[in-house]
Amino acid sequence: MIIRVLLFLLLVSGNMLAQQVPWSQRMADSFMTWHKDSILVGNNKTSRWDYEQGLMLKALERVWYRTGNARYFDYIVKDINQFVNADGSIRTYKLEDFNIDNVTTGRVLLMLAQQSQPGREKYQKAAQLLRKQLAEHPRTKEGGFWHKKRYPYQMWLDGLYMAQPFYTEYSAVFNEPQNFNDIAKQFALIEKHLIDPKTGLLYHGYDESREQKWANPKTGQSPHFWGRALGWYIMALVDVLDYFPQSHPERANLVKYVQRLAPVLVTYQDPKSGAWWQMVDQGGRQGNYLEASASSMFVYGLAKAARMGYVDQSYGAAAQKGYQGILKNFIQEESDGTISLNKTVSVGGLGGTPYRDGSYEYYLSEPIRKNDLKGVGPFIMASIEIEMAPELGLGKGKRVGLDYYFNNEYRKGPTGETERFHYTWEDRMHSGFWLWGNTFRELGATTKAIPTAPTAESLKGVDVYIIVDPDTPKETAGRPSAKPNYIQTADIQAITDWVKAGGVLVLMANDTANCEIKHFNQLAQAFGIRFTDKNVNMVQGNHYEQGKVLIPANNPIFKTTKTVYIKELAALEVKSPAKATVANGNDVIMAVAKVGKGTVFAVGDPWLYNEYTDGRKIPAVYENFNAGKELAGWLLTQAYPGM
Repeated sequence: MIIRVLLFLLLVSGNMLAQQVPWSQRMADSFMTWHKDSILVGNNKTSRWDYEQGLMLKALERVWYRTGNARYFDYIVKDINQFVNADGSIRTYKLEDFNIDNVTTGRVLLMLAQQSQPGREKYQKAAQLLRKQLAEHPRTKEGGFWHKKRYPYQMWLDGLYMAQPFYTEYSAVFNEPQNFNDIAKQFALIEKHLIDPKTGLLYHGYDESREQKWANPKTGQSPHFWGRALGWYIMALVDVLDYFPQSHPERANLVKYVQRLAPVLVTYQDPKSGAWWQMVDQGGRQGNYLEASASSMFVYGLAKAARMGYVDQSYGAAAQKGYQGILKNFIQEESDGTISLNKTVSVGGLGGTPYRDGSYEYYLSEPIRKNDLKGVGPFIMASIEIEMAPELGLGKGKRVGLDYYFNNEYRKGPTGETERFHYTWEDRMHSGFWLWGNTFRELGATTKAIPTAPTAESLKGVDVYIIVDPDTPKETAGRPSAKPNYIQTADIQAITDWVKAGGVLVLMANDTANCEIKHFNQLAQAFGIRFTDKNVNMVQGNHYEQGKVLIPANNPIFKTTKTVYIKELAALEVKSPAKATVANGNDVIMAVAKVGKGTVFAVGDPWLYNEYTDGRKIPAVYENFNAGKELAGWLLTQAYPGM
C-alpha cells in the first residue's frame, strides 16, 4: 500500500509540473506550427493523401487520448476533411494504383467513424473504400499483398505497417472475423522469407519472381538490413496486436514474432549512444550514421511490447536508453520555442526509376532531412510510451471491472447488428467510457466487463468494481431480455463481502429521471450513502457555468484539479461510515466510505464518460480529463493487496 501511494503522489507531482510540457506534446505542437493549414510531405508543394499524413494524424490521436485536449482532434478533422467527401470518396486517392501505402491513413478514418459527430458516415464510407482496395489488391502466389502495383510480386517490410493495423482494426470494428487468418498470413510470409538466420534481422524486401536485379536469385531477398524497414515491422506487430482477438490461435504466433525480434534489436543498439544505425548491423562502417526514424520506431516498439507484456520488462529499459539517445543525438531546441528532429533519412526503396539496387551505398545516398514526418510521428509515439512508463506501477496487476448487468443497453452498430453501448469500455462515442478506460490502462491496470450479477466468483480477481446508471424499464426497450436487472439482496451481500475484503466499489448514479434509484440506493445505503431525489446543476442549453463544481484545496482524491463539470446529478446524503469529499454549498456531490479493508466512492452522475472527458464539448476551464486520471489513480491505490 505504501509503495502504491508513493507512486500516486509521484504521478500527482508530475502533473503539477505544468511548465515541463512532455516531449510528445512539444513535438505535436511544433508539428502543428509547421503545418498550420495542411500537411505537406517532403518537398511537395500541395497536400495529398499520403502515408506520412496518416502516420502524423495517428500520432496526434495518441496525444489527444493522452491529454484530453481537443485541439489535436480538431487538427485531425480539419486535415481529413480536406480529402474525404460526403460520399466517402477521397481526393487524390486512386484505388486502381494499388499502392499499399495509401491504406495507412485509414486508421484515422476508423477512429473518426466511431466518434459522435455530424457526418461520421462519410469516414465509414471512406474506410470501406480502402477496405475495397485490400479486397482487390494484387497478391503473391502465396497470398501476400504486393507492395505496389508497380512493384509486382514484391513484399517489403514497410507494407506490413501500411496495411495490417488498418486491416485488423477494420475487421474488429466491422465484424469480419474471417480476415484474421489472412492478416496473420502476411506476417507469417515475412517471417518465412525475410529473416536472416545468422543475425535474426530481416531484409528490407523480397521478390517472389526473382526478376529484380536487387533480389538474391535463390532467396529473392534484398541484400541489406535497413533500419526504418525494421522499424515499420516492429510497429506493425505491436499495433496489430491491439485489435487481433485474444482467442484467435494465430495471436500466439504474432507475439512470438515480437519476442523473436526484440532481443535482435537490442543486440544491434549502439551501446554508446543508445540509438540505432541507418544500416543496422554495420555500426561504425564508413558513411553509416545514427538515424532518427528507426531509433524512434524501435523505442516505440520495445516500450509498447514491454508495457503490454509481450516481452520482459528489461526491454523497457532498453527503450529508455534508446529514448535518451534520441533526445541527445537528434532533438534540437529552436529559438521560437518549437523543437526539431534531425537526421531522418528521406526515403529508402527498391527498384523503380532511377533504379535502387538495395546496396549499402544506395541506402547511404538518400538525403537526410530535418523534421521529416517519418521520424516526427514515431518520435511522438515513442515519447508517449516513455512518458507512460513511470505511471504503470499504479495499476500493475490490478483489474478494473465495469458492470454490464445492471446497465445493459443496446443500439444498432455500424453494419446494422445489435451492439452494447452506453457507459461501456468499448463505446468510443460520446456515450461511452472508452477514454476513462484508456486512462486506467495507461496507469498499468487491465479493464474488463462484468456481464453477470455480482457474486464471489464474478468479482474474484477484480480490484475496482464500477456500477453506473442502473437501467430503468424504458432503457431496456429493444434489448434481448426486455426488463431491467434490478439490484437484489443477494447482490448487495456479495458486493458488501467483497468490499469488506478490500475491494474498491464505485457507484455512479444519474438524475432520478434516468437512473433506477430505488434498488441502487439499497446498495448505496449499505455503506452510509443515499442518492436523493434532489437533482442539482440543471444546465440550460450551453450555460456550462450551471454545471460548475469547485474542488476544495487539499482534496485527498483530486490533488491538482480545481474545477470540473457535472450536470443533472443526484445530490447525496451521507452518514457514517461515509463522508463527503466534494460538495457544492449544502449539496454533497461525491462521498467516500471506508468499510472493512475496502473503499466505496459515490457520485450522482456518470460524469467521466467520453462526452465530458475528451475536451470536445465543454470549455477548457473544466478539468474533467485530469480529474478522471486523478480519480483512477486514487482508486487503484485504495485496492487492498491480494484482492
